[in-house]
Amino acid sequence: MMSTIRTFILLAALTALFAVIGGMLGGQTGAIIALVIAGGMNLFAWWGSDRMVLAMNAARPISRAEMPWLHDMVAELAARAGLPMPKLYLVETDQPNAFATGRDPAHGAVAVTRGLLAALSREELAGVIAHELAHIRNRDTLIMAVAATLAGAISMLANFAFFFRPSDREGPGIFATILMMILAPLAAALVQMAISRTREYAADRAGAEICGHPLWLASALQRIEALARRVPNPYAEANPAEAHLFIVNPLTGRGMDNLFSTHPSTANRVAALHALAREMGRASDPAPRPWQARQRRFTGPWS
Repeated sequence: MMSTIRTFILLAALTALFAVIGGMLGGQTGAIIALVIAGGMNLFAWWGSDRMVLAMNAARPISRAEMPWLHDMVAELAARAGLPMPKLYLVETDQPNAFATGRDPAHGAVAVTRGLLAALSREELAGVIAHELAHIRNRDTLIMAVAATLAGAISMLANFAFFFRPSDREGPGIFATILMMILAPLAAALVQMAISRTREYAADRAGAEICGHPLWLASALQRIEALARRVPNPYAEANPAEAHLFIVNPLTGRGMDNLFSTHPSTANRVAALHALAREMGRASDPAPRPWQARQRRFTGPWS
């Protein structure tokens, strides 16, 4: 609940920032043009976001015949989450990671990397899948699309300031306009990143509740981050703007939360999951078993 409230507060902050910039310019023409262009671009991106993201990562569909055990795992977790079965995709990179996409639960898709399947235990993988299903159930793709629309409108409005700036008597002077052009997009980007971090915490909690074992996800996060520091993800490196989609930052490992991070620190996420495990009476759960002999058979359900 608190994460949802914080998300709406941050979205409101973006909206207020947009309104303030429009008021500083003293006119509506630039605001309307910027909003229309940014809204059109982001609406197109949102509507086709799943196809674009999957294409940028060269993700291919995973058929049931290829990995029946994975389909069984995802189907059970989706049922526990109250979601339709999402489409499954594989990204051919050795870095362990995963992301979800799709504009709503009916169009949900979960993509896992080859490295993720090779590195995690069955329990850890279940925790990761549950986290991604939580993103779909929480409609985080829609939330981030709205945030991107507002942030894009703010940036465009600030960049158009010179073209639509009224006279100095009616609006800000040249130096104030330059300052606004620099600070407004930066502020919008910071708020957008804060929304992304908030949604990660919410997905961690919801995902742990879906699979029923917070420590499975905690262990997976630690393992993924440790390997992601050493194994590059060429698709994410080529498209750094999509880094916020992954369960762990695919570009760099960060040791602390900061203004310019798209993800909370893994240490903070793990601590929150351990606290949740204590709430759920799961603090004494055994650690997930190592991946043994490339296990390919799903043996759920879990208690």
